[in-house]
Amino acid sequence: MNNKRLFALWILILFSYQSINAQYNSNLPAGKWVDSVYKSLSKDQRIAQLIIVRAHSNKGADHIAAVADDIKKYNVGALCFFQGGPIRQANLTNYYQQLAKTPLMITIDGEYGLGMRLDSVIKFPYQMTVGAVADSSLAYEMGLAVGRQHKRLGVHVNYAPVVDINNNPNNPVIGFRSFGEDKYKVARMGVAYMRGMQDAGIMASAKHFPGHGDVAVDSHLDLPVINKTVDQLQELELYPFKELIRAGVQSVMIGHLFVPAIDNTAHRATSISKNAVTGLLRDQLGFKGLTFTDALEMDGVKKYFPGGTIAVEALIAGNDMLCLPESVSGTIKAVNEAIKKKRLNWKELEAKVKRVLLAKYNLGLHRLDPINTSHLTEDLNEATNTVRKKIAREALTVVNLINPDGFRNDFFARPLTGKKVAYVGFNDEGSTTLAQRLKQDLNADIYYIRYKDVKGQGGTVVKQVIEGKYDAVILGFHDVTLRKGSNNFGISQTALQNWQQLNQNNAVTLVFGNPLSLGSFCMAKSLVGAYEDDAVFQNVAADWLNSRFNATGTLPVTVCNWKYGTGVIQQGTEVSYMEPVGDARFAAVDAIATEGIEKKAYPGCVVLAARDGQIVYHKAFGNYAYDSIGPTALNSIFDLASVTKTSATTVSVMKLYEEGRIDLKKRLEDYLPWTKKTNKAKLTLEDIILHQAGMVPFIPFYKATLNPDGTVRSDLYRNAAVEGFTTQVARDLYIRNDYKDTIWKTILESPVETPGKKYVYSDNDFWFLGKIVEAITKMPLEQYVQKTFYQPMHMTTTGYHPLERFPLTRIMPTENETGFRNQLIWGTVHDEGAALGGGVAGHAGLFSDAYDLGKLYQMLLNGGELNGQRFLKWETIQYFTGYHSSISRRAYGFDKPEKDHATSSDPYPSKYASQQTYGHTGFTGTCVWVDPKYNIVYIFLSNRVYPTRNSPALGRLSIRGRIQDALYKALIPAL
Repeated sequence: MNNKRLFALWILILFSYQSINAQYNSNLPAGKWVDSVYKSLSKDQRIAQLIIVRAHSNKGADHIAAVADDIKKYNVGALCFFQGGPIRQANLTNYYQQLAKTPLMITIDGEYGLGMRLDSVIKFPYQMTVGAVADSSLAYEMGLAVGRQHKRLGVHVNYAPVVDINNNPNNPVIGFRSFGEDKYKVARMGVAYMRGMQDAGIMASAKHFPGHGDVAVDSHLDLPVINKTVDQLQELELYPFKELIRAGVQSVMIGHLFVPAIDNTAHRATSISKNAVTGLLRDQLGFKGLTFTDALEMDGVKKYFPGGTIAVEALIAGNDMLCLPESVSGTIKAVNEAIKKKRLNWKELEAKVKRVLLAKYNLGLHRLDPINTSHLTEDLNEATNTVRKKIAREALTVVNLINPDGFRNDFFARPLTGKKVAYVGFNDEGSTTLAQRLKQDLNADIYYIRYKDVKGQGGTVVKQVIEGKYDAVILGFHDVTLRKGSNNFGISQTALQNWQQLNQNNAVTLVFGNPLSLGSFCMAKSLVGAYEDDAVFQNVAADWLNSRFNATGTLPVTVCNWKYGTGVIQQGTEVSYMEPVGDARFAAVDAIATEGIEKKAYPGCVVLAARDGQIVYHKAFGNYAYDSIGPTALNSIFDLASVTKTSATTVSVMKLYEEGRIDLKKRLEDYLPWTKKTNKAKLTLEDIILHQAGMVPFIPFYKATLNPDGTVRSDLYRNAAVEGFTTQVARDLYIRNDYKDTIWKTILESPVETPGKKYVYSDNDFWFLGKIVEAITKMPLEQYVQKTFYQPMHMTTTGYHPLERFPLTRIMPTENETGFRNQLIWGTVHDEGAALGGGVAGHAGLFSDAYDLGKLYQMLLNGGELNGQRFLKWETIQYFTGYHSSISRRAYGFDKPEKDHATSSDPYPSKYASQQTYGHTGFTGTCVWVDPKYNIVYIFLSNRVYPTRNSPALGRLSIRGRIQDALYKALIPAL
């Protein structure tokens, strides 16, 4: 047909819709309208109401004429639109409706909106992308927007959602169309998406019943086989369908699948199986809505039932609507012949036709308005990018970071501001939005490796990037195809070889495509799934790289060793796993930790162990209190007590020592002139740090602040922070600021025994060491350790004064104290002296979770380096952690095993710890031990002083040492 005829046809179409309102504008109630329409139809027209015809708006006059002929000649019941454009489809819909005796049900396969089929219309996110999102309200929001979009274009039925569970990664036809592998999430998102569409006034359709996810054959080409029992199907594949039926889905599309457990008749697809459609869907599951066959033109079913026979089989099976049979005339003829042969009867057909007509009424076809094409495309795209951005942001999935696996910061780490950044884009051609953003935001150097490049061409880029010594390298994979096919999602082997060379600790790999393509990046140091590759998703990724939000997405499918549901969830600058770390080897650790709770050694604890820089065990047990204030979490923050001595003061002294600013052989008066003319002046720093300077072990400073009846003195305390009284001691308790001077006067006046003669563990030693650090650095101790160690290592929970940075609910309570503060100590330091000193002291006051604390000690085990950044020299660590006293087991600042550890009947800290081990314990029920011989870091944090410090169970049960030995046995079975 020539162009002139096509032009004339379009002119006719453009002006044909004006008569629609007059022809179809009924005020009849539903039942009467259905009956009246049914009676107006001939028998052949009634059969034709069950037929859906293919329609395109991008084909020529011959196609349009053929569709029009089916409408005028047979009065078909529905059209299914495919490719084309929105204006053209609207005009054709108006034209076809004008031709139809009975209003046409307009359907489309728009799983991710009309953009799936039409040019000029922006796509909504794929269902697999939505499956990465935690909040199902976004699926509803997308469904509502998709429904309104369809309604605006005069589409009444959307063949969506896909509620197949994609539990076969080799599935060639479902994949990105599914919400994922988790049946519960597929059901939850499917229900939300369906409700959104139906609340917008269109019909949703759950597909492909009874579940097309676990197949490796495309039903467009052949008949897939699912060899599962009925119980297995009920447990998995059918679960989302049952949930959508319960939630009120209005239609179900039946897939072309061979499921012997349902119907073992040879080549009997579920779409033409009475056992499946009537027996299972209608009778067992109680579905009352419309059923659609999947396209009957698909080779998976038509090869065994050619011509009109397939339509007859589908109707006998119990289907209502026949989607895309081979021909309308052939279908009508075959159905009439089946009626004559009594394979079908008019009673059954009448029920189907009236069900279809009632659906049309409920969709508003009895009062049909023509589609207004004014601003149509703008209206269709109005909400899409807003929804896309929300879902892109919530879906972004940090699959893996090198840091959570091993206390490391030379990995890629946000924020990137101020760092030297490179971006390497792997794609087919052209620039990317992400590259433009990174250049603009971070002045990143931009490189590209094309999938078609030979290895040598990409190798040049690799060499430039490696020699550039970048702080962070962003590896972006673009133009990733939706299906794996034979070319690995379009990602070439040469590109992957180049990627492997760039996949270093400072690199993060972002994949903008089907999450199943992440299977090529199992060895990624840090890996992020970004799901889709348009400007919206790339801008969201750029925002994440710029630390403008934290990722909360999780994998919708299992990839490599990452199970569906995997995602590194970030809060602020913290990183925490969604799941604890540990396996069956550590059953004894679990048992001992639980025993401690059962026997009231502590209400809650966290145990962490790392070997060779990798976390091998990280679990939380119990609650904040025995009466369950809340459960202990992996990121719960504990009062470290005397672990402060090594974690703050000793490492600071080590840093100043190697800088030549501290000499352990010098005397206290050399650094603190105000100690001159006291009995402390001549004490050497070496004796002090070894606890053999002869000072008293403990001074109960608080007693001097109490009245004889035990109440606090009114001249020293206030119940709120006011001028002169801003030093917080506990909740609603503030001491006079100048009382710190009294503390130091008391220390200076305390007695001293002969130095170097006796080991006496003393907090006073570290009061002085903390003060020396402040004197040398001219900085408060808490600021110096933050600046020098904690901030560069991203130890976000480690520090003094935790309530200034975290809510109370993150912090473990300590003692329900009587005799001084008379309250539950929660969020302020437990040690009375440190509390009176303002919460900061060299011996106590530090708080941390286990994970962040582990970074500091992994740095020590690494010889002073963490993630390419050096904090201390190896020689300094060796020097300070070795034995240095002839009268004790002490190292400089650190505790160690006894020197006769190997033969001791009561080895400390545990039987299997080597003599190279160093660390410390804390009064609140904490410890940290580093064993260089076995490359092990062990941390135990508890609040054993709750509700009282007088509980001896932690020590009596040897919980800390037994757990340590159990970890050694699990990691080194030969011991």
